[in-house]
Amino acid sequence: MTKELARRIAFTIGALLLFLLGTHIPVTGMWTSNGPLPQGAVARLSVFSLGLIPYLSAAIVIRLLSVVWRGLSALERSGEHGRGRIARYTLLLTLAFAAFQAYGIASAIQRIPEIAVDADGWFSVSAAASIVGGVFFLIWLSEQITRHGVGNGLALILSVGILVDLPSDVAGIVDLVQRGAVSGNLVLGHVIFWVAAVALIVFVESARRHVRIEFSERKVGERMLPARAAVLPIKINSAGFLIPTTVAPWVFFLPLSFAAFIYGARTPWIEAAYLHLGVGRPAHLILISVAVFVLAFLYTAFVVDPEHAADSLAKHGAVIPGVAPGEPTADYLDRVVSLTTVVGAVYLTVLQSIPEAFVASGNALPYNMSGGAALIVICTVLDLQTQVRDLSLTDPGGERQ
Repeated sequence: MTKELARRIAFTIGALLLFLLGTHIPVTGMWTSNGPLPQGAVARLSVFSLGLIPYLSAAIVIRLLSVVWRGLSALERSGEHGRGRIARYTLLLTLAFAAFQAYGIASAIQRIPEIAVDADGWFSVSAAASIVGGVFFLIWLSEQITRHGVGNGLALILSVGILVDLPSDVAGIVDLVQRGAVSGNLVLGHVIFWVAAVALIVFVESARRHVRIEFSERKVGERMLPARAAVLPIKINSAGFLIPTTVAPWVFFLPLSFAAFIYGARTPWIEAAYLHLGVGRPAHLILISVAVFVLAFLYTAFVVDPEHAADSLAKHGAVIPGVAPGEPTADYLDRVVSLTTVVGAVYLTVLQSIPEAFVASGNALPYNMSGGAALIVICTVLDLQTQVRDLSLTDPGGERQ
């Protein structure tokens, strides 16, 4: 292990321990009439209770706006200055989201005298401020991990937040089996399923559709570069997970909420719609699956631009064998990406449907792991593996530990 790698690993571990410590610090002014809060309540009402959700929500909204607003999309692709402005817009929107959510949490806490025994007019403000501060501290901490540690700081904090609940979930399931509340065969079936799901995620996230390209001989400066062959890798899942699965419920719940605002939430057909669109209901499972599938296509079309790729190939003197440069190359890449996205969209739809399928079939167990959570953790591990391998091959000081 190189000294640089050891330093980065130590920094990452320290930062993640700091994150875990923050999950045990209650918001300002919280105290029970019988002493400090119970451990579980602290975890839910800590300064990190919102986690990175406001930041992720803001990033998703900005990304969706860039899909429909060309000015924002051009700004995003205009270089470092443009990306800096996008980052500032994201932080401002994060502040708005975090302040709204934090004040709602603080106002709810204030109405529980057993928790906020000395709540006064300033309690909501101070408690909300501590939660908002926790959100921005986590954003800063994730940036420090990315810059000075190993892996992507945002993904690592999300993954640790997911994995920290796993031991208690396993202990709870073991207790249920010992008491005969659930069948051991059901638990074994879940274990086998998750082993297969992890194998599928690793396979798909590592898979690439390679398009063969050829570079012609060309002169760059004083050098003559020889002709050579290469490949253009296309990911099976180019849409990621967060945007398709986050936006999918908005497709039908936003219009329904708007209708409830106009006609009233007690309107019979609106109540019936909410009832049939509950988690575990067939209508919800079907609609959310269709929405995720379609959104995976739409977002891939934004992320992967065949025309831009064709222009880039032509600029660097590269061609796809048997395909003319320019528009024919763009059409060929569009067909390849579309066929690849079918596989990726089915894969995302299956992952998103895992928890709901268990609920609908009556075979659910009390744990928080979902297909999306597993995808986040596994992608984080794969990214860590790549970075550790790259850093282990680089030794600036010429020494190894």
